[in-house]
Amino acid sequence: MTEALAEPSSAFQEHLGHRLTGWGPGYARFEMAVTPALMNRHGVPHGGVHATILDSAMGYAGVFPGEAEGAERPMSQTLSLSVNYLAPARGSALMAEGRVTGGGRRTYFTEARLWDGAGTLVATATGVFRVRGG
Repeated sequence: MTEALAEPSSAFQEHLGHRLTGWGPGYARFEMAVTPALMNRHGVPHGGVHATILDSAMGYAGVFPGEAEGAERPMSQTLSLSVNYLAPARGSALMAEGRVTGGGRRTYFTEARLWDGAGTLVATATGVFRVRGG
């Protein structure tokens, strides 16, 4: 694990159980186990779970601090988030990948995809984020 991947999770991320598993310039990947507490009444993960992991992947994609020791760790703030739900998630895991698609020094545009444990694309998203700090 690189130093950048040792980024501490927020309490909310820990509560949901999603973790940063890939991070580089313009890219981030989060993965999580699907637990009974995350299910809706139809027995599939709640759409809010999808939105949260997609939001995290896109937010982190725009604020990679680099590998330099002591590099400042900028944060991001979601300005806009749009999620497209494509299929019910099946299986015991979810994986989201976010990528920066454009923007400037402080505001950036992103897209993300979410797959279930069977490898089915279950949701896509786009977002606009603002860099805070760094």
